[in-house]
Amino acid sequence: MDILEAAATLFAQRGYAATSVRDIGEQVGLLGGSLYHHIKSKEALFVRVHDIALQMAEDRIALAVSRAVDPWDRLEAACVTMLEIQLDPASLTMPLMNDFGTVPPEIRERLVAKRDAFETIFRNLVRDLPLDPSVDRGVYRLLLLTLLNNVSGWYRDGRLAPKEIARQIVLIFRQQAV
Repeated sequence: MDILEAAATLFAQRGYAATSVRDIGEQVGLLGGSLYHHIKSKEALFVRVHDIALQMAEDRIALAVSRAVDPWDRLEAACVTMLEIQLDPASLTMPLMNDFGTVPPEIRERLVAKRDAFETIFRNLVRDLPLDPSVDRGVYRLLLLTLLNNVSGWYRDGRLAPKEIARQIVLIFRQQAV
């Protein structure tokens, strides 16, 4: 098993604080001390894994959005893809993104900077929507992302598929259109 893959799996399952270099080393068949030959630090490894996972999510969303022209269709494509990532039990992206609270502050700053860059996709999508001028687009975007990031807390398999949930979200959020 690759070091990045093993670290990603352990960080997603256990969280940053509960994962040790020794745990990662055991997964790849190396002693903790030997692992430092391949990695700089646990913190650097977490940042690298986080960045890769977030970049993969960003690439998937960008591809989905690129297939649509209408601003509402583009937003829906982004929401569908985000929910597919969020609700995929094998996804490493969301558990890593949601583990900000347990990492040291200097690491958290780097993670937040990458997350903010990721959110540019949604900033641009919301910018292009024909919204009522009285709607604050920043608040609109944050509400949308908060909702998307918390679906996994209430979602139950079997009722609505991610695509149907995304359609409902966009339908509700579209009520602010001009």
